[in-house]
Amino acid sequence: MAGHSKWANIQHRKKAQDNKRGKVFTKVIREITVAVKLGGSETSSNSRLRLAISKANSSNVPKDTITRAIKKASGQTNETFDEIIYEGYGPKGIAIIMECLTDNKNRTVSEIRHILSKHGGSLGTKGSVAHLFKKVGIFKLVDITEEKLLEYIDQINIIDFELINTGCIIFTEPNELFDIKKIFEEHSLKVEDEEIVMIPLNFIELDKIDKEKILELSNKIEELDDIQNVYMNLNIN
Repeated sequence: MAGHSKWANIQHRKKAQDNKRGKVFTKVIREITVAVKLGGSETSSNSRLRLAISKANSSNVPKDTITRAIKKASGQTNETFDEIIYEGYGPKGIAIIMECLTDNKNRTVSEIRHILSKHGGSLGTKGSVAHLFKKVGIFKLVDITEEKLLEYIDQINIIDFELINTGCIIFTEPNELFDIKKIFEEHSLKVEDEEIVMIPLNFIELDKIDKEKILELSNKIEELDDIQNVYMNLNIN
């Protein structure tokens, strides 16, 4: 088990996104568009699209909106987005990873650099902080005890798990997320909120004042239309 609650930090990020519901819809639809263009419109063969639809559902995006987005992306459209990951630093040396989907790289990097600079941070070079994070798959098992979970451990290859009040969070290798999810579903266990995220290998502890400043910076970055996800190695607990 992890010394820090990875889920508490991930959940904080998810809540910050949920608080900006209109922008969340835009970001999710953009992710669906890219997923379809890269891997087609069939969810059975396009794991990225499955993740995007799952996120859309958890964000309460209407089903007809999702369907229209898939159909639009499947047709002849000139709407294209580049995937870019920017790395940087916040106050107190906090590492930040920013995942973007943009139709204008110059605009995106200019906006990110401006916000970082305004809040005492800076934009880093490629690879400057990526080594401080690990990409993992996550999902939540609802209403399961630790004893029940241990019955399945021998069947699956998970990275870690974390018990929470409403069940358990499972951490997997990204390419094994759906296979492991399927094993639990075949045992009639309820699975929610599957996602691929970046988690810090180590967390930085700060006092309340510094933490609030960095969370304000994170929120400002999240507000940018081109930003899909923001990850930091700040311990939210």
